[in-house]
Amino acid sequence: MEKRLDHIGVAVRNIEDSITFYTKVLGGTLIDRYRSEAEGVESEIAIIDIKGDRTELLMPTNNTTSPIARFIKQKGKGVHHIAYDVGDLDAALKELEEQGIRTLEWSLRTNKHGRRLIYLNPADTEGTIIEYCDYPEK
Repeated sequence: MEKRLDHIGVAVRNIEDSITFYTKVLGGTLIDRYRSEAEGVESEIAIIDIKGDRTELLMPTNNTTSPIARFIKQKGKGVHHIAYDVGDLDAALKELEEQGIRTLEWSLRTNKHGRRLIYLNPADTEGTIIEYCDYPEK
């Protein structure tokens, strides 16, 4: 199955400062900003585009239950995950199962942009949080 880099998710403590850095210093464009209180998300999200490459800035909105808050507490701010567009998430999940790669089933969801996504279990990915996603409406 062909995969392409979709975006990089970055855990931040202050989304305003991070937006300023990504837009003023790196020359990116803020293309969306929203808040998600969905279980397993609980973050304010800003999407930055830099010449077609996307970065999602993720700031926790709940410091006790947000996975981003837990990540920052354990590892500090910085790259949280790398997302790959797999074209067909259902087929990709079957392929992962055949390869013995586990997913974090609780993370399966569709976001406000229609992107279906799931996180792979970091125990099976050399410790990196990897997101598989697709865009069924495209």
